[in-house]
Amino acid sequence: MFELIDLPYGSSELEPIISAETIALHHGKHLATYVNNLNNMLPGSGLEDKSLEEIVACATGGIFNNAGQILNHNLYFEQLQKPSNDNHPVGKIAEAINEQFGSYDDFKKDFTTVASTLFGSGWAWLASDNDGKLHVLQMPNADNPVTKGLKPLMCFDVWEHAYYVDYRNRRPDYIAAMWQILNWKVIEQRYQL
Repeated sequence: MFELIDLPYGSSELEPIISAETIALHHGKHLATYVNNLNNMLPGSGLEDKSLEEIVACATGGIFNNAGQILNHNLYFEQLQKPSNDNHPVGKIAEAINEQFGSYDDFKKDFTTVASTLFGSGWAWLASDNDGKLHVLQMPNADNPVTKGLKPLMCFDVWEHAYYVDYRNRRPDYIAAMWQILNWKVIEQRYQL
């Protein structure tokens, strides 16, 4: 059985970027529903003893959708921290970003374009392959880089429930603000694994 993750910060600590109301709805309602749905679907599926990543890599239909949303949301919530204007990559991930994109600013522009142009609902991802090469991906619905054999490092949730309370229909404003609350130490740890 999977459980709703505990957040590594208080529900109001991401303000003013993400409100406590959004956290209550996004984490406490949306993510909790995916966890409950998956736990109800798993008995008899043959996937009961698999990890979340293993389920996402091989499942289809409702099991895939709920497992994918749990994995995606866990990665999303765990990568956030209190807002900071002096927030930038550190360590090996910083080196890889500079090497592949030219600079952090150029990477932000590329990633922002991918996140803001996704039609409908889904996720913008920074992922790495087995050689450490970085990939920026636009993935719909519950999809995750693990379905392409890649390691997920960072994501922006661009489903409306992630930002509508705070930004209404202004997805670009939400994306622009998200850079202030990324915890690059967490993202660096994911890259190093």
